[in-house]
Amino acid sequence: MPQHIEAQYQEILNEYVKKQTEQNLYVGQNFSRQLILENISPEEVISMHKAAIRELYSDLPDVVWHSFDFLIEMMINYGLALQERQSLLKRQEELKVEMDLAANVQETLLKTKLPSLEGLDIGLLSIPAKKMNGDYIYFVSDYDGYAGVAVADVIGKGLPAALCMSMIKFGMDSLNSSHALPKDVLGVINRIVEKSVDDSMFVSMFYANYDAGAARLTYGSAGHEPAILYRADTGEFDELEAKGLLLGVSPAAVYEEHSVTLDKGDMIIMMTDGVTEGRTEEGFIEREVIYKLIEQKKSQPAQAIVQHVYDELERMQNAELQDDFTLVVYKKV
Repeated sequence: MPQHIEAQYQEILNEYVKKQTEQNLYVGQNFSRQLILENISPEEVISMHKAAIRELYSDLPDVVWHSFDFLIEMMINYGLALQERQSLLKRQEELKVEMDLAANVQETLLKTKLPSLEGLDIGLLSIPAKKMNGDYIYFVSDYDGYAGVAVADVIGKGLPAALCMSMIKFGMDSLNSSHALPKDVLGVINRIVEKSVDDSMFVSMFYANYDAGAARLTYGSAGHEPAILYRADTGEFDELEAKGLLLGVSPAAVYEEHSVTLDKGDMIIMMTDGVTEGRTEEGFIEREVIYKLIEQKKSQPAQAIVQHVYDELERMQNAELQDDFTLVVYKKV
């Protein structure tokens, strides 16, 4: 500790004890800035204070001096803890900046364009529960009257999930054919995921292509949430089941393929489990609740239906999504 610092502190302290004015406090505040510039630690300040008090009031009882020793030890530990906390906060801020950047890159990378097909109205909403989205929507529309759609969900979150999604996009871009059969698309993407992604990372996917001329949807699934078929003439909802392993489990996986034909007002509802596994204080939200929400807006455009389902499910969960939310509606008009 520089002697001139100790002498200056003792003088300031002595003046304050004698007068106790606002001016004295102001001088002390300015001196504290000097201590920071001199890189004087909190425990050194207390040690300096103890020395100044001893010089000014040497007849104080021993218990006072012992209390200063205790305070010095406390400040040493406090200083170490404070440095650690500041380091963690700095790292946390750096990670936040990195995640914001990664989220922006992901949003740009995974952008997809809605196809425009005669007689088909499409609604889409994909909302991440956190910064990074573990859900993925991809449309293929390279030929008039046909369009493919992939709805995928990575079992995992954060940057690893985002990287996995980039691999899926690479695979979809390499296929880039709205005529491709779902079983073939799922087979190709499965082999890419199995070779390129960590063994602990799996992906579910629903893939379908739509023939606008025949109003026919052909679909397959790799362990994904079943799509829903709504029949306008009966008001009934049916699950579109299709067996198939999650992507990345086995390179030899084989995927089923099925077809349905749509009539006016019929809808195909494709989603991730963030829609069907929402939770309230009372428990999981039943599928019948989702069906009811869709039926409430069945005469509305597809985008209005999607938005209504999201708004109501968010309200039921007190605006706290438990998982990424992705919902796609194909409505025959």
